[in-house]
Amino acid sequence: MRRPSKTTRRTAATASAALALALGATACGNATGPASSGELSGQTVTVAGVWTGSEQQNFKKVLDAFTEKTGAKTVFVPSGDNVSTFVGSKIEGGNAPDVVMVPQVGVLQQFAKEGWLQPLSDQTARKAGSTLAPVWRNYGTVDGTYYGLYFKAAHKSTVWYAPEAFAQAGVNEPTNYADLLKAGRTLADSGRPAFAIAGEDGWTLTDWFENVYLSQAGPEKYDQLAQHKLKWTDDSVVKALTTLGELFKDKQLVAGGAQTALSTDFPTSVAQVFGPEPKAGMVYEGDFVGGIAKDQFGKKPGKDAKFFPFPAVDGGKAPVVSGGDAAVVLKDAKNAGAGMKLLEFLSGPEAAEVWARAGGFLSPNKELDLTAYGDEITRSTADSLIAAGDSIRFDMSDQAPAAFGGTKGAGEWKLLQDFLRDPSDPRGTAAKLEAEAAKAYGN
Repeated sequence: MRRPSKTTRRTAATASAALALALGATACGNATGPASSGELSGQTVTVAGVWTGSEQQNFKKVLDAFTEKTGAKTVFVPSGDNVSTFVGSKIEGGNAPDVVMVPQVGVLQQFAKEGWLQPLSDQTARKAGSTLAPVWRNYGTVDGTYYGLYFKAAHKSTVWYAPEAFAQAGVNEPTNYADLLKAGRTLADSGRPAFAIAGEDGWTLTDWFENVYLSQAGPEKYDQLAQHKLKWTDDSVVKALTTLGELFKDKQLVAGGAQTALSTDFPTSVAQVFGPEPKAGMVYEGDFVGGIAKDQFGKKPGKDAKFFPFPAVDGGKAPVVSGGDAAVVLKDAKNAGAGMKLLEFLSGPEAAEVWARAGGFLSPNKELDLTAYGDEITRSTADSLIAAGDSIRFDMSDQAPAAFGGTKGAGEWKLLQDFLRDPSDPRGTAAKLEAEAAKAYGN
């Protein structure tokens, strides 16, 4: 992967050096507030994760709250996109972080099977059982053992649009996929192509596929395909690719056509809708689009930047695809006990509220009061995520082995980019996807 929490893509070329420095400098904890209990005074918890920029700063506010509560110091270390390689090298070098925020189910499963993870404490598991829908526990469980606590979620079934473009074209928010394409063509007729598509970032194309597939084929087949119990040559996959191909081949629907899309990265796709020189009326991606529109372009979510749910396809149910980051404690951690105390803190609404008030965050925690979110549109998105309960499906490519679902220029990412370039052979693309999946899954 890594996609932006699937949030914005990040790189951290100096992550290894940063970790070595951080582990050697335990006096540089990021919080100075007084401890209310002091139970962990003198201890330092090192946390590795992909977050950079405002996401990292806001997560540090959560860590500050943990410090204030327990007295423990905290150090955050950016892992870079390839969390698996980063953590493996740290374990091998004998300087593993205590806690890792893992962005992919497939990577969490890999860590568990390598024997790197410590199961959640009974207290943390019980607390999470009351605050999270069972689906989140399932995604954090490997072979019957609960390892990963989901703290941050992404709602990846949101289509964002410029209200002035809709007003100019005289279109309303569509409620089904056919109307979505119709509205897109009407937008193009009024002078602005429908979608900015970030084809340079293959993960965005997997998200398009997953929403179409979940709605069209249903959750049972989605789960089977995610586990490779269903082959990618199945007719349901070919049908979803055919549906997607109708959009990809239409220059009214793809701003600049496929070639432009293939040279457009995710931040640029948001700029093409909400930036100073708009080139499209809509951009499909997760709830995090609203944060970029606000922070980068001064748009007010709910007023200058609006969204509607990804619409139902061919009479299916409207999909709710999610991503998320799970906190895990490493067995080889120097301070695993304090690390588990951090996970216990993250499992409650108090920790989620800190980041919710800071912005750019959705929590799967159903005990978090929605008033903690700073604007109505985020409250609405969070409410939709919680209301979906166990019907949520985790991002499929994030469940896959990284070789298939999370590697730039390879596997599903590359094959869907090839399909965007030429969507004329859905069945042939399905066969190529199956060949790559079989290699990655080993079956």
